[in-house]
Amino acid sequence: MPLSGTRLARNDGHMEQLSGLTVVDGHNDLPYALREFRGGSTAGFATGLPELCTDLPRLRAGQVGAQFWAVFVPTGMPDGDTVLLALRQLDLVRQLVAGHPDLAWCTTADQAEAARAQGRIASFAGLESGHAIASDLGVLRLFAALGIRYMTLTHTANTPWAECANTPAPTPGLTDFGREVVAEMNRRGVIVDIAHVSLATMRDALAASTRPVITSHSSCHALCPHPRNVPDDVLAGVARTGGLAMITFVPGFISAARWEWEREIETSLGDELAGFPEAEQAVRLRAAAVAHPPPPVTVAQVADHVEHARDVAGVAHVGLGSDYDGTVFFPQGLEDVSRYPRLLAELAGRGWSRAELQALTWDNAMRVLRDTEAGPAPA
Repeated sequence: MPLSGTRLARNDGHMEQLSGLTVVDGHNDLPYALREFRGGSTAGFATGLPELCTDLPRLRAGQVGAQFWAVFVPTGMPDGDTVLLALRQLDLVRQLVAGHPDLAWCTTADQAEAARAQGRIASFAGLESGHAIASDLGVLRLFAALGIRYMTLTHTANTPWAECANTPAPTPGLTDFGREVVAEMNRRGVIVDIAHVSLATMRDALAASTRPVITSHSSCHALCPHPRNVPDDVLAGVARTGGLAMITFVPGFISAARWEWEREIETSLGDELAGFPEAEQAVRLRAAAVAHPPPPVTVAQVADHVEHARDVAGVAHVGLGSDYDGTVFFPQGLEDVSRYPRLLAELAGRGWSRAELQALTWDNAMRVLRDTEAGPAPA
């Protein structure tokens, strides 16, 4: 289905090169949002979920051809509870796919290509946070067997074997066991994702992995010094592995001014956020944004990050990882999953060729999937 002409009205001269593009998005937190805001119900997905960023009509409008659904687990839970919640989140993804014929459960690039040919949205699962394996390689192998295609090594807290971006660990980077985790991921076809990890962990993971490495939802440190963003040497390292830097739309990762505003708001709210459910936190953050309007973040600024990653890593190693439904705010013009065409139009207006846009939106991700698929099960 071609991109919407109405969305691209100001770039009509680029319609031919944009027509028919389909987007692979590396990270969408709809499963957790459904649990937090809708009690785990998938009702309304086919017709519209206006309080969220993601539903089927808007995925279609946004020309999404493949989505990595985040199987997210919060930190700070006992190991058994973490594993159980991850399994429940994966089941929610499977139920979402099973209940909507427009979606197709996929674990391989060939399956994604077949789904696209059928007009369906290929649906993959990525495990967000190594906490979910409870420091157990057996649990990692079981998640791989259940179809998990990438794992983010940490979230906002350290695992016992990997340092996160937020808090220094007693052992910076990966421990010896962390390197074993990476090796097992390589063997089992689980892509190593270095979003959320510290700089030391990024570099250790790049050195340890024998397969392509991705950042499923990060942006460029050179343009915004947020600790979650990726410096140029890591972008180049991701490219050397054959991997993919998937640029996110989170405003605080795009604009240094926006990041500073977010820190000020979180500090001022303090206990008003701590301990509250996600839904209540969202209400309080939106109220704070009305009282103290944040610096705007634009489509053009997101495009700046995409172009910087291309310039450093090469066009074959850049993708998109929005983090829709994983944060409260998004850039103006990229408020939900229907808006990818606006970013593509911005890039086309900057001179991106059809081949470059095809690489960004689909081809690069398919290559990484193929290059990381598991072979025969190890003995």
